[in-house]
Amino acid sequence: MTDRKPVFLVVGAGAGIGGNVAARFAQGGYHAVLARRSDRDGLDGLVGAIEKAGGSATGTLLDAAEDGSIEELVERVERDIGPIQCALFNLGAQIGNRELHDTPHKAFELGWRLACFGLFRLAHAMFPAMVERGGGTLLVTSATAAMRGNAGQHSHAAAMGGRRMLCQSLNAEFASQGIHVAHVVIDGSVLAPDTLGRMLGDSWEAYKASKGVDGMLDPAVLAETYWHLAQQPRNCWTHELDVRPWTDMPWWNDNPPPAIDTK
Repeated sequence: MTDRKPVFLVVGAGAGIGGNVAARFAQGGYHAVLARRSDRDGLDGLVGAIEKAGGSATGTLLDAAEDGSIEELVERVERDIGPIQCALFNLGAQIGNRELHDTPHKAFELGWRLACFGLFRLAHAMFPAMVERGGGTLLVTSATAAMRGNAGQHSHAAAMGGRRMLCQSLNAEFASQGIHVAHVVIDGSVLAPDTLGRMLGDSWEAYKASKGVDGMLDPAVLAETYWHLAQQPRNCWTHELDVRPWTDMPWWNDNPPPAIDTK
């Protein structure tokens, strides 16, 4: 139980973007509610770090693919903790590069359920109370795949492309009612040990070394971008932006990035 501070809800709170953005909002006076699928110890560590820094936070495990789970979380937070003033939808749906014949129907559908349908469900559950209160903010982490499909990315690109269009549709309907939806395209690698690091496994350290100095997005620095988006006045709302390290070519450029000499 909290003192009814405004709540910052994170759906997809790992040690990368989700956890760092939660810490930034807690620093700014919000009660952070961190939801993630698994790893209770990791979740407790994120909550403990926020509290040690003087903020307030709550952690909960959430299977976002389960029917009713997101809806129950929103209802519980609003009832027991406080009004959700801002939320971050940060769920990933990357299943790795898979050729079409190696992408089972269930795997393709799961990507959509997490990346696109999950966002719809969060907005569907959360926006009525925001509208009644006169406004709110929904920040949505996205990926290069929302802008450009690549070979082997059938599930991810379809899910993220749907996520982007959903954000545009939500803005078209709810901006006039005071709700700001911001679609953040992460067009580069994030220094996140329990997401990208877990995917790469034993190659993680070598991959980081190959990216060179400042060659990966620092989630603690990136958190300031999310914080800025949530503080924008209504006459200067950003609805979409993309971020990348200086070493990376932007998503619209098909040329390979230049070799970086880190010596």
